[in-house]
Amino acid sequence: MSIEANKALLERYVAVLNRHDLTGLDEFYHSDYVQDDPPEGMGPGLEGLRKWLATWIEAFPDVRWIVEEQIGEEDQVWSRSTWQGTHQGPYRGMPATGNKVVTAVWTINRFVGGKIVQAQWMRDRLGMMRQLGVTP
Repeated sequence: MSIEANKALLERYVAVLNRHDLTGLDEFYHSDYVQDDPPEGMGPGLEGLRKWLATWIEAFPDVRWIVEEQIGEEDQVWSRSTWQGTHQGPYRGMPATGNKVVTAVWTINRFVGGKIVQAQWMRDRLGMMRQLGVTP
């Protein structure tokens, strides 16, 4: 698929995430999906991602993903995004704080056959913990 087709797939994926519809993830992810350096608590493969996202949405039920910019080359799309939400449920053993959080996220997605087969996320975890009031 073309770089533009891969970017369009990611745009549709973000729209699904923003509806918090985790049932449609199979449309976007390859059956051999691998998450490089997965976030804490994420299991392997698509099911690991689905469960992690469900936990994230439970903790931040108004979470929105906003793609700021993307760069594509060959079979990869690099994105700079923000995740925005209010901490209203338990997160990593921490009770809800009610704090609003805006977290910078950079992703690298690799595509095979029109689906994401490999992903890597880099998140500003320290900034998020500061916004939650956990870290000075």
